Amino acid sequence: MNNKSLIVAAVQMNSQQDIATNLITIKAAISEASMQGAQLVVLPENCCSMGQQFATAQRFDELSATIASYATEYQTHVLAGSLPCLYRPNGVIVPDGRMRQVSQLFSPDGHQVARYDKIHLFTATVADKQGSYDEALTFEPGEQTVVAPIEVENGVYQLGMMVCFDLRFPALAQRLRQAGAEILSAPAAFTFMTGQAHWSLLLQARALDSQCMVIGAAQGGDHHYKNGSIRQTWGHAAITAFDGTIIDSYDASALTKRTENKDDAPYALVFGSLDIAVQQQGRQRMPIFGCHRLA
Repeated sequence: MNNKSLIVAAVQMNSQQDIATNLITIKAAISEASMQGAQLVVLPENCCSMGQQFATAQRFDELSATIASYATEYQTHVLAGSLPCLYRPNGVIVPDGRMRQVSQLFSPDGHQVARYDKIHLFTATVADKQGSYDEALTFEPGEQTVVAPIEVENGVYQLGMMVCFDLRFPALAQRLRQAGAEILSAPAAFTFMTGQAHWSLLLQARALDSQCMVIGAAQGGDHHYKNGSIRQTWGHAAITAFDGTIIDSYDASALTKRTENKDDAPYALVFGSLDIAVQQQGRQRMPIFGCHRLA
């Protein structure tokens, strides 16, 4: 059995609508994660801006190139949680003034290994200040599942890509596993209310469904919009093992001081190590994918 492991980091952010400041935070988080040995760094959904989606989408290529350059500078794989994009994977402009919500994997040489367009768009009525959410008014759903290789010195790992609301759909996690996934990425910006109720449970449930490590990078805290409104997200970035156990988590919504001598931290990191041999043994002990009768 191939005895190899991959060190991963999930980032928690409190992105506002100042893209330049968010990029500084992203770069610092990738730098620190890389220094601590991370071979894959996962950023949250809407990492470059919460809100201001169309203006951010107009800078999609520029922002993607900037994050790719950080992967090269710090020699690690970086998953750019999500960025709004005006065009489909084939280059065709999304009609009706809508966009795609795009997650990208960059390798240490700055190459875009994969692009995943979020399939499930958030639709819910929530007991918070916004009240109702319908991403389909702004975004067009993606259509293709994506499993992408992460090539490191000790081997190749297969990453199944998801974004936020995708976590609520076990069939997606199972399909990614069937396509060879060993890890699932779950960059997110869960509302405070839905996150408090379901975030941790969903990370654990999708890990159990797929027998994959699940990496939950997250937005957390208050996000101030230019129209004066405030959106609250749950945070609680976490990494869950294939058997549903939580490997590491940041157990708060708001980012707090690291030491008494520092200001509030602009990000938090949680780490996990994927031991393929241990995960494979767990899959063999409970071979649920050999028992499927409905999928």
